[in-house]
Amino acid sequence: MKEAFLGGTALSGQPVEIWFQDEARVGQKGGHTYIWAEKGSRPSMVRDNRHDSAYLLGAICPARAVGAAIIMPAVNAEAMNEHLKVISAQVARGAHAVLVLDGAGWHQPGGKLIVPKNITLLQLPPYAPELNPMENVWQYLRQNKLCALVWDTYDAIVQACEDAWMFLVNDPARIRSIGSREWASVNV
Repeated sequence: MKEAFLGGTALSGQPVEIWFQDEARVGQKGGHTYIWAEKGSRPSMVRDNRHDSAYLLGAICPARAVGAAIIMPAVNAEAMNEHLKVISAQVARGAHAVLVLDGAGWHQPGGKLIVPKNITLLQLPPYAPELNPMENVWQYLRQNKLCALVWDTYDAIVQACEDAWMFLVNDPARIRSIGSREWASVNV
């Protein structure tokens, strides 16, 4: 049997999944989004000037149309370790995941970051967010589920993040539509 190597790991006949990962800050000091309105009109939009926020760490596998996410008060290596555990649990049994992510400091292997055995990290080149479909996921969720809202508490922000993420993962066709990239597929 032919053996493939990925990041120094032998993948003897193991299926490979491509996952994309990123983080989004969601909170009271949010921005505005574009909305449909009659030409020449200026619709009002709420804006909250308080500063509480939560971080939604999300990942999708467009080929399987699944996702994995956690909500944390801060983003750092410890939060990323927890997210990697959640992603690892969602990788198909017997498969290996290639996790495409940006070069954030808390994504650096070694040190505090603990990468599960069924995941290999693949960092995108600097200044190339257009290569990560998770940026499109955040844009979609902000425009459709997380805009024009004022949250009274941190718990309300967390609940909004959870509701938005569940909306996404309960629609596999949407995950495929937003996340699929021709260049990011495995043909064996």
